[in-house]
Amino acid sequence: MDLKNMQAVLDALPDPAFILSKSGKYVALFGGKDSRYYHDGSALVGRLLSEVLNASKTQYFISKIEEALHSKDMIVEEYALKDEDFIALPYENEQETIWYEGRVKSLDFLVEGEPVVLWVATNISKRYQLETQLRFLSTTDELTGLYNRRRLEKDLAVHFANFKRYKSPTSVLMLDLDNLKMVNDLHGHPQGDEVIKTLSAVMHHELREMDAAYRYGGDEFVIILPNTNVKQAEIFANRLKSSFIAQMKLCQGADSTTIQCVSASIGVSAFEKSDTNEADALVRADTLLYQAKNAGKDAVRLG
Repeated sequence: MDLKNMQAVLDALPDPAFILSKSGKYVALFGGKDSRYYHDGSALVGRLLSEVLNASKTQYFISKIEEALHSKDMIVEEYALKDEDFIALPYENEQETIWYEGRVKSLDFLVEGEPVVLWVATNISKRYQLETQLRFLSTTDELTGLYNRRRLEKDLAVHFANFKRYKSPTSVLMLDLDNLKMVNDLHGHPQGDEVIKTLSAVMHHELREMDAAYRYGGDEFVIILPNTNVKQAEIFANRLKSSFIAQMKLCQGADSTTIQCVSASIGVSAFEKSDTNEADALVRADTLLYQAKNAGKDAVRLG
């Protein structure tokens, strides 16, 4: 294959392949012909990264170039480019975040006395969005939008490790809806689902940004409150219970009178020095929860 044909092959590459110098100069560009994902970047050639990108993003690219030159291995990086990353572009930007996979490899020749790398940029935005959605679905309860049990197990382990290391108080609440079965029996499971969604909405409203709520089972929920001792958690639990009752719609009781039949029982515990694993506080909260239910429901029990 002669040089002319080789140039034609390079120019036909669907993904853009940049030659970038150690100082961050766009030395050459090949490919990028898939117009569904890429603009014509030929106007970048001869410019510096710092003339196109802001300081933070320029430094990121320079650091990856240096890493590839030093290691001699191929560096594979996922990164995002968005409107605020750019100082100037030779084309109009859609002002959306675009995700790329960059494959960066040092080349064994110099350009104008400088080491250079090959940087192939592949638009992976659709894949990234799909992966993000799948991660969300794998850790989120579909009905409530709260985290699910799988995410709880992971987060509990992280919070317990932080507690052991930094001794910061962390409370764990177990909550169960009282009389949800009555709602399901009298009005059907769709109405029961509405009760569950009402409680979930109250949780979303009452929780701080650092807190997290999880659907543990059918009508059981867990809340983790970082930097919160049990007394503070008890105050939160009572406020949450009251807010839920205030939001609850009235339902039809067995005696055909309109009663507010659904409430919440809550067990409140916290990580302790004697705990051997992250599940210990959850087990205590579960025990306290059923003490609250056995004592007449609609109550908070602290331990």
